[in-house]
Amino acid sequence: MAHPISVRLDDEADRALRALEAAGMTRSEAIRSSLISSAQRLRRSSELAAEVAALEADEQDRDEMLVVAGLMEALRAAR
Repeated sequence: MAHPISVRLDDEADRALRALEAAGMTRSEAIRSSLISSAQRLRRSSELAAEVAALEADEQDRDEMLVVAGLMEALRAAR
C-alpha cells in the first residue's frame, strides 16, 4: 500500500529531482528510486563494515596477509 508523504526540498535536492524528472522519471518514481538506492547503499556499507571486522578478527587471515605482503615486497625489491 502506498503512503503519501510531503517533504521540503533544499536547492540541491530540488536540482537533483529536476534532473531525474528531465531524464524521464515521474516525481514519485524519482523519489521512490532515490530512497531505495540510499537504503541499499547503507545496507551494503554495513555489510562491508561487518566483513572487514570479521577479517580483522581472523588471526589466520592476518598472518596470511603478512606472508603475501612479505612476498610482494621481496619481489619488488628484487628488481
